[in-house]
Amino acid sequence: MPTTTALLLPLPADRLALRLAVLYGGLALFGASHGLMLLAGLGVPPWDVLHQGLSRTFGMQVGTWSIVVGALVLLLWLPLRQRPGLGTLSNVVAVGLGINATLAWVPAPTGWAGRGAFLVAGVLLAAVATGVYIGAGLGPGPRDGLSTGLAARGHSLRVVRTTVEVGVLAAGWLLGGTVGAGTLLFALAMGPLTHWAVPALRLAPRAPGGAAPGANYASAA
Repeated sequence: MPTTTALLLPLPADRLALRLAVLYGGLALFGASHGLMLLAGLGVPPWDVLHQGLSRTFGMQVGTWSIVVGALVLLLWLPLRQRPGLGTLSNVVAVGLGINATLAWVPAPTGWAGRGAFLVAGVLLAAVATGVYIGAGLGPGPRDGLSTGLAARGHSLRVVRTTVEVGVLAAGWLLGGTVGAGTLLFALAMGPLTHWAVPALRLAPRAPGGAAPGANYASAA
């Protein structure tokens, strides 16, 4: 029987405490960013359209559905022979809790200016938070891992990601999720923003002797 350590990606020994702090800080910010976009009410990212649609159709909070869907997506990693990291498992729970906390504690904006500000702030914060939690080096989120796992079987990552997100968006819309300007803004802005944020916020490995290396970062898909 495989051990737990065999089922998970190994934890890096380098600055583990710092990596954990960065991971959970980034996940908290990521959940808050999606909460802000939901509060704006101008359209949300594709996966949140699904979570929102499930919430409106079957009850339970949006963040709770994020946890349920994330866990189900993680099960799809098994036939793909993907190994999650601690960050992957943490993502499933922490992001949903962050969404629920933001929706519970942050007052919804009134007027177009307030709603627009929440939307833009949510998109920008989502990009920064993505760079932070991916930069911890403790594993990707379950939804990203599904796309990369399917792409590893010989498919285009862009085609796989687009197909999955369009399918999720359509299902969420049919269930009553909100599709709008925020959905389009997220789709157009997140690629360029995370292209900057992921390498810029990555925890670089220490060079031999403990000195920090130069800013040589590999871009993330």
